[in-house]
Parts: sequence; C-alpha cells; structure tokens
Amino acid sequence: MKKVKFFIFFLLFISPIQNLKSEIIVMSACDDQQDEFLKNEYILNLNELIMVRNYVYKEKTYQKYRLTDLSVKKSNSYVRNIYEENGKILTHKHGYPQFYTQILFKKGKQEVYMKTVLNDEEGISKISTCKKIEKFDSES
Repeated sequence: MKKVKFFIFFLLFISPIQNLKSEIIVMSACDDQQDEFLKNEYILNLNELIMVRNYVYKEKTYQKYRLTDLSVKKSNSYVRNIYEENGKILTHKHGYPQFYTQILFKKGKQEVYMKTVLNDEEGISKISTCKKIEKFDSES
C-alpha cells in the first residue's frame, strides 16, 4: 500500500516538476538604424513570456531626445509581454485596434523588427541587428 501511495505521489507531484524547462534568449550589442547606444540588449524569457529591453544612450542621442522630452533618461529598461507565433516572437500590441506596433523577433536570427499595422495593412522594418546572441536552457 505504501508503494502505491508513493508511486501516485511521484506521478502527480515530482514528475511534472522534473520536466519544467526555461528558455532565455539574450540578444546584446545591438546596433540601431537611427540612434546610437552604449548598451542595447533584449532579454526574451520564453518561459515567463516577457521581454526586457535594457539600453543606455550615447550622449549625442540622449541630448537629441532630451531637447523635446525632459522625462528621457540616459539609461532605461522596460518590460513587455511576448508570445510565440509561427516561429516568431512578438510583443503584445501597443496602440489602438486600427493602428498598433509590435517588436518582432525571428527565432535564431539576430535582427529585430518593428511591425506596424494600420487598418489591417502590415509593414515590417528592421530596427536593429544584434552582434551577440546567447541562448540559455535551464531545467528546474
């Protein structure tokens, strides 16, 4: 009887925990098409479905944005929810139903894209290329 209870306990509680995996992709040293950065990186946590972007502007870029917006910080970080679709990783839609933007990543690729949708017309433009990509698989 004790063996049966242990077997049921193992199947219900221990076995699922053993198979938890986490995938984290760190894309760093990313250049940008219009701005200059000292640091520009994207961290994609596919287990928690979040993207963290960390960046530090170069002085020239910082001053350019500071002229029109006093709330601009030289270094910043922001978090967005993400999801996977057809081998692509997208941030959740930002904007209105008729017009929205998303950051788009293609798995295994070093480019970062901006997807813009206006009245169901889709446009995709490359916004950055990352020189270093690291993928971490960890088991819990």
